[in-house]
Amino acid sequence: MLIANSVVAVTGGASGLGAGVIRKVFEAGAQAAVMLDVNEQAADALIGELGDRTSFVQCDVTSSEQIAGAIEQVLETYGRLDVAVACAGVGLGQRTLSRDGTPANIDDFRRVVDINLVGTFDFVRQAAGAMQRNAVADPAYENGVIVMTSSSAAYEGQIGQVAYSASKGGVVSMTTPLARDLASSRIRVVTVAPGLIDTPIYAQLGEEVKEKLSGLAVFPQRFGTPDEFAHLVQSLVENTYMNGEVVRLHGATHLPPR
Repeated sequence: MLIANSVVAVTGGASGLGAGVIRKVFEAGAQAAVMLDVNEQAADALIGELGDRTSFVQCDVTSSEQIAGAIEQVLETYGRLDVAVACAGVGLGQRTLSRDGTPANIDDFRRVVDINLVGTFDFVRQAAGAMQRNAVADPAYENGVIVMTSSSAAYEGQIGQVAYSASKGGVVSMTTPLARDLASSRIRVVTVAPGLIDTPIYAQLGEEVKEKLSGLAVFPQRFGTPDEFAHLVQSLVENTYMNGEVVRLHGATHLPPR
C-alpha cells in the first residue's frame, strides 16, 4: 500500500507521534491526512501549517459512537479509507501501593486501559469495516493497512507503569490475532513499539531528567523524534509482506526499573 494517493486516518493525530505521522504522509503525497482527535486547536494549527490535504474530525477514542461518526465522515468526504494509524494514548505514573500502603486508584487503571487498549481496538475494528468496503477486484491487492502504537513499556515497564504497561502489552498481544482475523479481508496489521520519543508527554519532566533518560540509549544517545516514528510507519505501510509483527523503535534502549 503506497502512501501516495491514499486516504489516511490517524487517532491522536493533532500532536506528538500522531502529528509526526500526519506530516509524513502529507509529504509522501497522501490524498488526505485526517486527524481524529479531541484537540481542535492543535489540529487547526497543523492544518494551517500543511494545507488543504489535511483535515480534522472530532473523535474521543473512548466513544464508539464518535469513532463510528469520524470514520463515516472520512468515507463521505473521501470515498474510502486506506490506512488507519492508532496513536491516541495517555500515560500514568502510579505505584500499585503508595508509601503509606494505599492501593492504586482502580479508576485510573481503567481509564488508561480504556483509552490505550480498548480505544485502539475499537478504532481498529471500525476502520477494518470501512476498509473492507474498498473491495478491490484484484486478489493480489490489499484493502487496507492498520498500524497500532505500543511502547517499550510493554516489555520493560518501569516502577509506576503497571496500567500503562498493561495497556501497551495488550496492543502487542492483539497484533498477531488481528492480522489473522483480517487476512481474509486483505487487511494487514502491524504495531510499532517506540521507546523514548521526544513528544510533549516528556516536556513536563524538565531538561535535566530528559538528558539522563537520553543516556539510556545505546546509540544514538538521544531521544527519538516523531519524524523517525512516522518514517517507520510509512515503511511498514508500504512493505506489503509486513504483517502481524511488532517492531521496536528504541535506539537499543532497555529501560531500568526506574
